Amino acid sequence: MPSAFARLAVVAGIAWASLSGAPARPMSLADYMALDGPSPRAHIAYGSAPSQYVELFEPSGKGPFPVVALVHGGCWSSELGGIRQMHNIAGALLGYGIATWNVEYRRIDEQGGGYPGTYEDINRAFDLLRAKAGLYNLDASRIVAMGHSAGGHLVQWVAGRSRLPKSSPLYDATPIALREVVSLGGLADLRGQRDRIARVCGVPDGALTGQPNAARPDVFSDTSAAALIPNGSHTLLINGELDVISPPSVAAAYAELAWRAGDRVETIVLPDASHFDEVAASSPSWNRILPIILRAFDSRPR
Repeated sequence: MPSAFARLAVVAGIAWASLSGAPARPMSLADYMALDGPSPRAHIAYGSAPSQYVELFEPSGKGPFPVVALVHGGCWSSELGGIRQMHNIAGALLGYGIATWNVEYRRIDEQGGGYPGTYEDINRAFDLLRAKAGLYNLDASRIVAMGHSAGGHLVQWVAGRSRLPKSSPLYDATPIALREVVSLGGLADLRGQRDRIARVCGVPDGALTGQPNAARPDVFSDTSAAALIPNGSHTLLINGELDVISPPSVAAAYAELAWRAGDRVETIVLPDASHFDEVAASSPSWNRILPIILRAFDSRPR
């Protein structure tokens, strides 16, 4: 079976070939893999595994600082980069007085990753943000959770953690409340998008959802963000016009479900943008995304 990298490269390559006459070149997978930025101020472990940590990017000044809790994508696989590429966004946010809580987590091809380990890691990373905000001069009342691709799924999922079934091993009686969520090319509806996820990412059956059993017959009930709505958040679904990994139609389908459930959801399409322009501060798309982040903070209590 082709690797996640090979699958994503083929899909992205087909898209670029079809757009080779376009005046503005959308970012490729290779462009994304080359993204980088400044080094974090701190590396903070939340577990003993190599991938159980967060990176803190803190602006100069006294704070407390508003914070973007950033979760990278990469088809839930370690071969597609992730946390280093998010340094690009984190570095850009520093200039606006915004801290970044850049989350690493065990992925499906790492020991302990997949179900339930990946979700447990996201829970612990966000709980640590809440617990350590004062220590690191972060304003816990002004958090925007932002994820890309697979990370979009994970931030949308964690926003709905209060709706997890009590029978789930992921249940938590006191989850962090996230009111502002930004999903960049997210693949959050694991049930509705399972064919796309299998085709684009090659995720093995059950790796993200676990296997059904008598106590848990519906494997999407505690893994798919679409099963955890309404979650009370204001969710912004942002997709590149030319994104063939998670096209605007994916966001529209999710938004319809969320609207019907009573959540506040907006969809935004970035002109001439691919799946990768969404996370590059060097891309013209950043000029659309940055004001969205700033407005999200303005809507939170100070």
